[in-house]
Amino acid sequence: MQSEEIRSRFLEFFKKRGHTIIPSASLVPENDSSVLFTTAGMHPLVPYILGEKHPGGKRVANVQKCVRTQDIDEVGDNTHDTFFEMLGNWSFGDYFKKEAIGFSYEFLTSKSEGLGLDPKRIYVTCFEGDENAPKDTESAEIWESIGIPKDRIYFLPAKNNWWQAGENGPCGPDTEVFYDLTKKGLGKMTKEEYLEADSKQEVVEIGNDVFMGYEKKNGVVVGKLKQQNVDFGGGFERLCMVSQGVTNVFATDLFQPIMAKINEFTTLADEKAKRIVADHIRTAVFMIGDGVIPSNTDAGYVLRRLLRRAVRFADKLEMKHDSLSWITETVIEKYGHIYKNLAEKKDEIKKEIDAEEQKFRKTLASGLKLFEKISEKNISGEEAFDLFSSHGFPLEVTLELAKEKGKTVDVAGFNKRFKEHQELSRKGAEQKFKGGLAGHSDKELQYHTATHLLNAALHAILGEHVMQKGSNITPDRLRFDFVHTTKMTPEEIKKVEDFVNEKITEKLLVSFEEMPIEKARELKAIGVFGDKYGELVKVYSIGSEKTGIVSMELCGGPHVTNTSELKGTFKIQKEEAVSAGVRRIKAVLE
Repeated sequence: MQSEEIRSRFLEFFKKRGHTIIPSASLVPENDSSVLFTTAGMHPLVPYILGEKHPGGKRVANVQKCVRTQDIDEVGDNTHDTFFEMLGNWSFGDYFKKEAIGFSYEFLTSKSEGLGLDPKRIYVTCFEGDENAPKDTESAEIWESIGIPKDRIYFLPAKNNWWQAGENGPCGPDTEVFYDLTKKGLGKMTKEEYLEADSKQEVVEIGNDVFMGYEKKNGVVVGKLKQQNVDFGGGFERLCMVSQGVTNVFATDLFQPIMAKINEFTTLADEKAKRIVADHIRTAVFMIGDGVIPSNTDAGYVLRRLLRRAVRFADKLEMKHDSLSWITETVIEKYGHIYKNLAEKKDEIKKEIDAEEQKFRKTLASGLKLFEKISEKNISGEEAFDLFSSHGFPLEVTLELAKEKGKTVDVAGFNKRFKEHQELSRKGAEQKFKGGLAGHSDKELQYHTATHLLNAALHAILGEHVMQKGSNITPDRLRFDFVHTTKMTPEEIKKVEDFVNEKITEKLLVSFEEMPIEKARELKAIGVFGDKYGELVKVYSIGSEKTGIVSMELCGGPHVTNTSELKGTFKIQKEEAVSAGVRRIKAVLE
């Protein structure tokens, strides 16, 4: 069963069972300063897990784009990749364990509507209980009732069967589904034998029902949520792998065209290097498609790190220097009809990847000469940082080169210098790779609403051509990227500041309405209409019929309820170019 059929079967299966199909959110999270990328299907849906009403109702499903980089060293094995898609279905206070487990089992095993997997190759784990929640015997009993024998159900601790995204936010016990990849079949196994099979990747996780009924704050479970939620996540690449009868994700039809293209450029047999190049370029394509550009901070640093690592492994394969651009084209050919932004941005994506490769190559030769000189002994943090700052070597490249020579690198010393140089002790990419989910602080809510006022001000003062290209909000400031070809004058900046501050003092109502997307278009609500939104959307308005509508935008929220809640004076700290035709504003409420 090819990937496109698996994707369509999943969505049709849950649509028939009362779920609204919603589009994938961006890889770059909105209104969450604690993570660089969307790391799980549930990430964009946290407000609805916490009790906010979803425009699609209490049951939704989708295929969500995700990136995780904490497992980067494992990329190249059978199951790990940095970009992946997650098949997900959710219940926001509607159905719970019995229905969720039933849906999962039926989709995985049904030959007519699902994947038709062999039930005899399925193994299940459940939460064994701890001080936060009791042993999940209910889930185990449900699995037994639908046909999974007791001797293929294992109770494991929180590190295996408790799901959370960071130190804050919703969490809960989960029950995970594993599939036997061996040709002969493993049959009955003791718990110890199962854990051994898992460590050897003889069984692989293909699905996970999370029963999200608890909330964590600062790493501690503080109580139950006001509603019980279900979050099913099925790794798309792994489901393709087991459905297609192969033992690694790189042998699926998702990766085969990319691997075939790489083989056109090399005669070497280093399979791991080929997989790393394929994975990293695929991830880079999706990142750039969602607005990330290479840089030395935050999401841009992750992208740069991946691209430079791809160059390094392409060189190990003796691939010619412009080959990454051709691999990029193959990735877009594979995914462009599903994620149309990739096809639309094809030239831009290729240009960014090619430019980063050329930039890295300019410093690579001199950096390798320096590395050869210093690698006669173990490498200090200062030396590793010099390779990074002067020669563009990501720490990972230095670590890999050192490992090949049997030398060590003072990582702690490097990190100390890196933090000093970039002033990233609080917000840096190295602290955020593993991710977490932020609570929406009062200040973040204020900045979110201020961003809408800023957008309205830019339209009013610079013109209707202004279009949002991205935003980022932290408890300390807002950042807003927008289409505009010239540097703003001091007079324009002052007019924008005055516009926003005037609306704050006018104490305008902030409200939202759920409506069909066509109505939002008719009302001329601001928003990038397209793949990002479903048929039913939220439109936030600032102002009223009585005072006049200042701003009307498609947005998921959350916001303050009145502009008077914006504490302080709106001040633009910096206005600068980020790329051709795109400007960036950083602003504060001080």
